Parts: sequence; structure tokens; C-alpha cells
Amino acid sequence: MHSVGRRRHRAAVVAGLACVLVVGTGAPVGALPGAAGRTAPASPGPSSDEVAAAQAEARARDARSGAAAVRLAAAQARLQELTVRAEKLIEVYNGELVKTARAQEAHRRAGERVLAAGAQVEQARRTVIAITSQGYGGVDPMMAMVADLGSATEHGYLQRASILAHMSGGQAETLRQLRDAREVLGILQAQAADAYTEQRLAAERAAAAKTVAEQAVAAQVAETGRLKVVQAVLEKQADRARSTAERLARARQAALERARLARERAGQERERAAAAGRDRARAAAAAGKPVPRWALGHGLSSDRGDIAADWALAQLGKPYVWAADGPDSFDCSGLTMRAWERAGVRLDHWTGTQWTSGPRVPLDRLRRGDLLFFGRITDNPGDIHHVGMYVGRGLMIHAPQTGDVVRIAPIWRGDLVGAIRPV
Repeated sequence: MHSVGRRRHRAAVVAGLACVLVVGTGAPVGALPGAAGRTAPASPGPSSDEVAAAQAEARARDARSGAAAVRLAAAQARLQELTVRAEKLIEVYNGELVKTARAQEAHRRAGERVLAAGAQVEQARRTVIAITSQGYGGVDPMMAMVADLGSATEHGYLQRASILAHMSGGQAETLRQLRDAREVLGILQAQAADAYTEQRLAAERAAAAKTVAEQAVAAQVAETGRLKVVQAVLEKQADRARSTAERLARARQAALERARLARERAGQERERAAAAGRDRARAAAAAGKPVPRWALGHGLSSDRGDIAADWALAQLGKPYVWAADGPDSFDCSGLTMRAWERAGVRLDHWTGTQWTSGPRVPLDRLRRGDLLFFGRITDNPGDIHHVGMYVGRGLMIHAPQTGDVVRIAPIWRGDLVGAIRPV
């Protein structure tokens, strides 16, 4: 009856493990070997071709997204360049506006000076006429000279020279002032008009350059915005393609792992059946007396490791919680303590003493249920800070860290210090 109960218990553990794996991976597990001798079929999952195609699509999407990112960066750099150029041209335009305003003011002041000079010319002209009229009784030649003061003909020059020769010094000076005032008037008029015209043309050129620069910036802003939209769309597509490839790869790995575990469980079940026969023989030989711990043989120890490993595998997916030892959450040493407790071996809830709870096992002779320790070997047991349980094929089950769950992982880490087999 004892052996039958144990077999039923093991079958229940294996069935529970199968259920956990189904829930954890979202795919069915093949039927376990039963009384009819059926073997577990290969677990369904994405094919290697499907995974490769998804990965190729993800790489292509990444390449397109990367090219779009390069184009966007170039557009942003060009926008920056055009913006700086536009700012400079806008400031040039602002400067020309200031200069134009000054030219307008200068033109206004020149106009005032022209008016003043015109008044001075008129005053000088009247003075000369008055002098001429008094000295020569309104001689027409003087009036002609005043009217034709700027003439450069030889006759006009001789006529002016003759009249000036008969005039007193003061009168001649007045006549020269009249001539100078007329010359200044002409110069001021020409300078003011030229300066204003030149400045107005410069302002128009600056305004045209500013407008062109602003239009270029506006066009580049629009192009940069368009590229941002394109790049965002391509990045989302690349993210989805990567997610799909990763999901398919995980699903395939999970399917392969389920198939491997199913094969292992089939072999283990055969081994358990043989061990159960040995147990019954031992029980009969011992006449119902318990077997002392020192008398446990190789086969019995192996069964205990299988029981511990199977129970630990049934905890897959439960969250890591610091200092927890079940039933809904575990830390690393809490998980191994409860697993070996199910196999009838009591361990402390501490990696420091679990490390000394059995003989050392070479890593090339590991069996299911053996405990693997990580950290540093020193005089301080606390330097060994993590423990996992070997489940076969270079893998262990462990409760990794806060925020994670009980999971299967490779045993090969840089801080692996050794293994023991609890007794």
C-alpha cells in the first residue's frame, strides 16, 4: 500500500507539472506515458522556417526604420542650418530697415537744408539785383548775369568778369555767395536723393532675401515633420516585427523544451517504476521498519532527488518574494528547502547551511535534485548568496530575484561555486 501511495503521489506531481507547463506556455503538452504505453508526441510550435522568416522580416523593418532615422537626422540638420541662415538674413533686413529710417531722416534734413539754401539763394539774388539796379540803373546785363550765373560760355564769363570788375569788393562777395549757394543747393539735392534711393533698394534686396530664407525654413519644417511621421510609423512596424520574431522564437524554444521534458519524464517514469519495485523489496526485507538515513542507497537517493525536482517544477511561475517559503511565493533557499522537505529531507532556510547539508558533487556527475550554489567560497557562509536545483540537461529551476518568478535557467554562470546532494 505504501508503494502504491507513492506511485499515485508521483503520478499526481507529474500531472500537476504538466498542467503548470501548459498554463505557463499557452500550448498543449503531449500525453504522458500511461498504462496503454502511449508516448508523448512532439509539442506543437512555430517551425524553424517560421522563426527565421519572422527574424528576417524584423531585420528588414529595422533597416528601413534605421534609414528613415538617418534621413530624419539629415533633415533636422538641414533645418537647423536654414534656420540659422534665415535668422542672419532677418537681422540683416532689420539692420537695413534701421538704415532706411536713418536715410529717410537724412533726406528730410537735407530737404530742410535745401529749403534754407533756396531761401539764401533767393536772398542773394535779390541783393545782387538791388545792387545792380542802384549802381547801373537796372542794367539788363546784370540781370542776365544773375539769371545766367551758372553759364560756362566764354561770352557769359567775359560778361560776368566785366561786371565784377566794376563792382565793389562787398558787392562781388555777395555775388560769389549767390553762386556758392546755388552750387550747394544742387549738391544737397542730388546727395539726399541718391542716398535715399540707394538705401531703399538695399532694404528691398534684404526683404527679398529674408522672404526666400523664411520660405526655405517653412518648406524644411514641413519636410522634417513628414519624415518624423514616416519614421514613427516605420519604428512601430519594426517594433511589432521584432516582437513577433521574439514571440515565435520563445514559443519554439518553449515547445522544444516541453518536448524534451516530456521525453525526460517518460524515462524518469520508467526509472520510478523500477525504483518502486526495489522499494517494495526493501520494505518486505525490512519487515516494515523504517530505513535509517545512513543506509539510504544510490537508488533511493536518486528517487528523493526526483521527488524534490518534480515538486520544484510544479512551482514554475510563482513569484519571487524575499524570505518567502511558499506556498504561493518563494525566495531561492525557500524553494529548495520546501522541495527537499517534500522528499523527506529537512534543510534550513539559508544558503549558508544548505551548502553544508550533503556531500559535494562534481559538476559532471549532477543528478536531478542536486543543489547548485552561487557566490564566493570564503570563511563567511553568507558569501554564498544563491541556490538553484538541477533538473537535467544543464538546466536548473530557481527563484531568481525580486520582480521575477520561479523559472528554468542554465546552470552555467560566472559565480557558480559548486553542488551538493542533500542527505
